[in-house]
Amino acid sequence: MSKKTFYTLAIATLVIGLGTFIVWRWDARTPHLIPQEILGDIQLCKLYQGTPEGWPQDKQAGMVNIHAGEFQFGSTHGYPDEKPFGKTTVKEFWIDQTEVTNAQFQAFVKATGYVTEVEQEGGGAIFIIPTEKELAERPNAWWKYVKGASWHAPEGVNSTINTRLNEPVVLVTQRDASRYAEWLGHELPTEQEWEYAAKANVEDDDFAHADLEHHHQDMHHQPEDTQGTPTANFWQGDFPLHNENTDHFAGRASVGCFKPNPWGLYDMIGNVWEWTRDAYRGGHQPHGNGDPLVSLKAEHMSLFPQAQMVVKGGSYLCAANYCSRYRASARQPQEANLGTGHVGFRTVWHEP
Repeated sequence: MSKKTFYTLAIATLVIGLGTFIVWRWDARTPHLIPQEILGDIQLCKLYQGTPEGWPQDKQAGMVNIHAGEFQFGSTHGYPDEKPFGKTTVKEFWIDQTEVTNAQFQAFVKATGYVTEVEQEGGGAIFIIPTEKELAERPNAWWKYVKGASWHAPEGVNSTINTRLNEPVVLVTQRDASRYAEWLGHELPTEQEWEYAAKANVEDDDFAHADLEHHHQDMHHQPEDTQGTPTANFWQGDFPLHNENTDHFAGRASVGCFKPNPWGLYDMIGNVWEWTRDAYRGGHQPHGNGDPLVSLKAEHMSLFPQAQMVVKGGSYLCAANYCSRYRASARQPQEANLGTGHVGFRTVWHEP
């Protein structure tokens, strides 16, 4: 073999090897994403089976890599406890494209035999449209404790998830969500991680989910496009008595029925609230936005044994006349051990 031939073969081998490494490394950082032709469409989303390709063997299947960055944590558009904390830096992480589905949680339970806190309790809190009489007799009359309700029977003993495996799992507590995440080697997001991912580096970041040319810079603006078509699953009409269902969903929707945010994440607002791993201690600002009780809770959490955690994103029950939390900065306290029909979750993963 001539020297020329030898060097040619050596260079070719090196190029092929380098190319193979690059492809491998790219594939390693780009797990199987959920097909864009299925999600993001209000009809085709119903065809999604509820688990990304390669999951759960590929622990990052269906996840998106979120690069490190800086953003404004909080908003001037919303409620007092959302007031900006200032510019916040977030390290790189991965996050689920969609809320965890019934199919995914079912696989976790089958693999581990896990029993949720709601199942141990014997029932959970379910939304049921009240009568006007019930509404006049007691506050929040739309919440009812239903015996036998659980993640696999979300409306009670006569209900099932068999035809709804692609919907977000609900009636899970924060501990239930954490156990699922640990099974995959994941964890629940911090509030900052969740909000950073939801805002997606959009300049007018609290409305990253909406048509930016259409909104009115206030928290009562509904997530709609220029034609008034909903861009998320929320309540249209007079809550809680009348739902116009303009978004085509009276309750929870299959994950990914609406367009994703700029980073490819679905349902970051609306559909179901999502657990974070952070405790709710009032406002972002350390002085508690002037509320002494909030400051007292922040300093003496042991005095308040019922731990309240931050949930993010709003749900299908958020309406212009009630809640108005279908925004990236929106936040709400939720008892850690309370399972309800409008709270789910998604997970994050951090590279070692």
